[in-house]
Amino acid sequence: MKLPFKLIAILVFFSLLGTFVYQAYWLTGLYSTMKHDLEQNIMEAMRTSDYNEMMLRVEGLQKDNENHGEVKVSAGYDSDTGKSFVNSTTTIDRKDTIGKASKEEFFSEEEPRAALHTDGGLDLILRNKSTMLELATYFQQGLHSGLDIISDPDVAVYDSLLSHQLLDKGIDLPYHLEYLYSGFKPDSSHVFTDTIASICTPGYEPSPKAAQYNYAFDIHSNKVYRLTMEPINKLVLRQMSGILATSFVILIILSFSFWFLIRTILRQKTLEEMKSDFTNNITHELKTPIAVAYAANDALLNFNLAEDKKQREKYLCICQEQLQRLSGLVEQILSMSMERRKTFRLHPENFHLHDLFPTLIEQHKLKADKPVEIILDIEPEDLTITADRTHFSNILSNLIDNAIKYSPEKAEIVIRCRKTETGQVEISVSDHGTGIPADKQPLVFDKFYRVPTGNVHNTKGYGLGLFYVKTMVEKHNGNVTVKSEPGKGSTFTIRV
Repeated sequence: MKLPFKLIAILVFFSLLGTFVYQAYWLTGLYSTMKHDLEQNIMEAMRTSDYNEMMLRVEGLQKDNENHGEVKVSAGYDSDTGKSFVNSTTTIDRKDTIGKASKEEFFSEEEPRAALHTDGGLDLILRNKSTMLELATYFQQGLHSGLDIISDPDVAVYDSLLSHQLLDKGIDLPYHLEYLYSGFKPDSSHVFTDTIASICTPGYEPSPKAAQYNYAFDIHSNKVYRLTMEPINKLVLRQMSGILATSFVILIILSFSFWFLIRTILRQKTLEEMKSDFTNNITHELKTPIAVAYAANDALLNFNLAEDKKQREKYLCICQEQLQRLSGLVEQILSMSMERRKTFRLHPENFHLHDLFPTLIEQHKLKADKPVEIILDIEPEDLTITADRTHFSNILSNLIDNAIKYSPEKAEIVIRCRKTETGQVEISVSDHGTGIPADKQPLVFDKFYRVPTGNVHNTKGYGLGLFYVKTMVEKHNGNVTVKSEPGKGSTFTIRV
């Protein structure tokens, strides 16, 4: 079952469109996922940096403990009272002028967050990664509340740690870091926010589109690290550059493949039409000489014309001409089929061009149905060529035959033979015929192709002659070109 070309084109178009849409949907989903992961990485970098900064402070306090006494910080949940607590104990060296030890203990009436959602017990918490992270964050905030009483957060250290954490996660954007404290006025009428510290990448000024990431590191979310940086869209696209490039190449290959498929189908369709035209044309051309020869032979046999010598010779000449025409037609068709065979071989020999042209010119003058004038210009006169004599003769014969057929009332043809600087032999056949439009010139060497002439069919042809010329010239390791202008004629040039 043959599908109409329009249906095939529509199916190909929608297949390609579906591929593009699916690829765009997949890339959009991937972009959203990578952007979300990158934002999570930023928050995780802030949390990890805060933990590391806190541990560095603890190490510093431990060193002070060795020199001056004892420092303890603890946070947790009192099962007896049902309250969460943060306490700290500081023992100062006896040499200290104040010489006092202090102990502070803070209790919260709030039920501890770590125990709020534990219907399934501790085992459920440990199996839930998000709950585990929440629990770890809560413990970290609890330790902060106790540690910050003794030692304030070091924003410079936190900035250094955060910079390394971001770089480790592939985030190399400039940023602005702030340490903020939020609280209420004594009468609880207004919320205020103080900027305790601010650090910025040198030369960076946040734009109006800059994104902010807030990390609250105390239990009541009063103390916040605020990170301001430009939108991470470009960074996500940069990380996706390999995938985007691969997808683009795949889409280009698919587009080219579909284009090539459509082009091949169109060429096959055109070829089918040309073959159909060739079959119709060649059938008519084969029938004509057969019918004429049959009529002449019938006249000789059935009308006693064989007894009249003059009439007999006339009808025998008609038969001979038609049989020659038929033979030439069959020979041309056979040549087209033979040149494709693997067993096809040329038999090159060296011969003078001056010995080849006179016979060809005379033959074409005799069989032409119009006046023919052919000018032959060979320089030097003893110019030789190495080629298969039979096929090369057919090449030149086809070019001369075309020049005569497509010339008006009188055919004026110029044949020039020269030797180029590269050592090749150049042969050009020029006429003053109808010419070939510029857009049709690249197609004249295609098999079965004939230049469209509308409804005018004065010139007989099969679309094989120039295809044969091009094929045989290429088998001689040469090339053939055409220069033409409608109404002024054409020039075919062979270089071998």
